[in-house]
Amino acid sequence: MTQDIPRIRLILIGDEILSGRRQDKHMAHLIQLLGERGLQLSGVEIVSDAQEDIVAVLSRSFATRDIVFCCGGIGATPDDRTRQAAAEALGVKLVLHPEAERLITERCADMAREGRGTADMSHPENQQRLEMGKFPVGSDIVPNPYNKIPGFFIRDHTFMPGFPVMAWPMMEWTLDKRYSSLHHRVDRVEHSFVVFEMPESRITPALEELERRWPGVRAFSLPSLGQGRPRIDLGVKGEPEAAAMALSFLRSEVLRLGGELNP
Repeated sequence: MTQDIPRIRLILIGDEILSGRRQDKHMAHLIQLLGERGLQLSGVEIVSDAQEDIVAVLSRSFATRDIVFCCGGIGATPDDRTRQAAAEALGVKLVLHPEAERLITERCADMAREGRGTADMSHPENQQRLEMGKFPVGSDIVPNPYNKIPGFFIRDHTFMPGFPVMAWPMMEWTLDKRYSSLHHRVDRVEHSFVVFEMPESRITPALEELERRWPGVRAFSLPSLGQGRPRIDLGVKGEPEAAAMALSFLRSEVLRLGGELNP
């Protein structure tokens, strides 16, 4: 990102991801949503359900100016500790957000009309549901079009459930409602080509020289091993004009050093 656009990161919370019981689907979808808006993902972190682990990660994260999407652990069962950890990391209390209370009450009424439960908010099950509306002091809600039970937003951190059917619309809403001014602020392109008969060690000095000449451009090298003829996907990404010049330089260096561009 450029200096005036914060980094965008994703935090995934849940033992089920670390154990392999669930496979993450959020990263690929967030990358797609960001790309459609001229933005890019800067980092991903996976955290266990242990509250002390979540507190440590969020304490570091809140100290940055990054835009962060955090998925998982905002329910009301014992393994859902994200809301509590966020409050602890911020040094504030958890309180029932009035708008969250209203929406959860609406949800309970909707379920009662469908013959599932009661609309009586004094009922123990509904009291338990209200726990999901307790957020750190200072939070705003994030609408959940799937079942109305909201997530929350505080200090450029958006907290959502782990379920894609809920989290993905909440990601999109946040990007479009809170960060529309960042959309397509920077034109970025990515170019690549395939090189044969060249070890990475030979082209590495040229990649380093490229980044010295064009500081806003990043070079990448992705070798393919054990799949027939050895090859490297070489490329650049960055601002269009600089990236085009860097790409031309890289291609000429490959040819100068004896690489082959055709099978």
